[in-house]
Amino acid sequence: MWPGSVRARATLGATAVVALALTAASFALLGIVHANLQRTAKDAAAQQADTVGRLAAQGKLPDLLPLTHGADFIQVVDAEGRVVAASQNLTGRPPVGHVRPDEGTLRATWSGEPFHDEHRQRIVAVTTRAPGGTLTVYAGTSLRDADQADETTSVALGIGAPLLLATVALVTWWVTGRALRPVEAIRSEVAEITGHALHRRVPVPDSQDEVARLARTMNVTLDRLEEAVVRQRRFIADASHELRSPITVLRTQLEVALAHPDPALWPDLVSEVLEDTVRLQDLAADLLFLARLDAAEPVESGPLDLADLCRTTLAARHGDRIPVDAGLQTGVTIEGNSSRLTRLLTNLLDNAQRHADRRIELTLRADQATDTAVLEVSDDGPGIPEADLDRIFERFTRLDDARSRDLGGAGLGLAIARDIAAHHNGTLTAEPHPYGARVVARLPLSPQAAEGP
Repeated sequence: MWPGSVRARATLGATAVVALALTAASFALLGIVHANLQRTAKDAAAQQADTVGRLAAQGKLPDLLPLTHGADFIQVVDAEGRVVAASQNLTGRPPVGHVRPDEGTLRATWSGEPFHDEHRQRIVAVTTRAPGGTLTVYAGTSLRDADQADETTSVALGIGAPLLLATVALVTWWVTGRALRPVEAIRSEVAEITGHALHRRVPVPDSQDEVARLARTMNVTLDRLEEAVVRQRRFIADASHELRSPITVLRTQLEVALAHPDPALWPDLVSEVLEDTVRLQDLAADLLFLARLDAAEPVESGPLDLADLCRTTLAARHGDRIPVDAGLQTGVTIEGNSSRLTRLLTNLLDNAQRHADRRIELTLRADQATDTAVLEVSDDGPGIPEADLDRIFERFTRLDDARSRDLGGAGLGLAIARDIAAHHNGTLTAEPHPYGARVVARLPLSPQAAEGP
């Protein structure tokens, strides 16, 4: 039964709140008006009764009592219940009440007497001592004004309240619809966005409210989504191209072997086929590793001594073309995964081995100013043009395509290394160097290492 749209729920909620507030205010208003009018009537009757009581106490009570403003009738009754004086409208009538309060005490009561009209009376009784004995003065005031005020107020509220509620409902419906109009436009535009129309963006309203911020956030999200899809498509195309090349070479070599079945040529042919197969296997392994990084699969992590990891990695590298000069600061500890950080360092060293001339340097230090571990790999190779310092981390990027292919590079090593650094809340950048190339990884120190001794 609850409305399904935000517009209907907002309208219903606003109307219900106003209805509750209006009901409470109406009862409060009726109560205040009724109490004030009754208090006024009571005060007028009490004032008249006190005046007549003083006259009775002084022995100056006339037979016909005059009425003042605010009193409708006056009657004086002795202790035996006989009427000794009254206003003209009560002449010849029996006592209006049988209340005998203590001397000087006022007591009020509700009654339709003595006129039997449709309006109530507020009656005040005052007992006083007169020369002839104890007398009770009854003064009454009609509640005609109070009843009429109650009726008028009730009618006004009965007519005005529904009109006010209807106005609130209509205004809320209109305002909510106008406020949600940009949301509907956003919904319609998002519904039209498909994988082939990622360039489309939702309209941003001119207002600076939550809807405008939502639209801007959605457009930023769509920008990231389009960038991810474009990157994925480019990655698939590049991967297909990279896989096609070694597969084509393998097929050509096998076709040559079938066309020239000379056993003397088979050792060289098998060696070439094996080399291309290994290259294809490495490429497939890199693609699988990138897919796992993109999927953000959880891995074990813990405190790692980077100096130990660097020494272990260097010790496991046999047959490097150029020996690595290492300058490692001890006690540099971070939180991370050992196998992935080993892969990061291995990729940096492999990249340096491909391009270095005679020298490769590996340095590790702790930067206490930024609470980071700084791992640098530099070489004396041809270097990296300043315009390509960031581009080399893109997947399948090779600045010297022919040379990289000959040396076995597929353009994925640095991309994998940067993704690993990012997964460890760090960065990997290529920075200017007086000679050759320098790649710097910055990883946050573990809390214990950051605090220092």
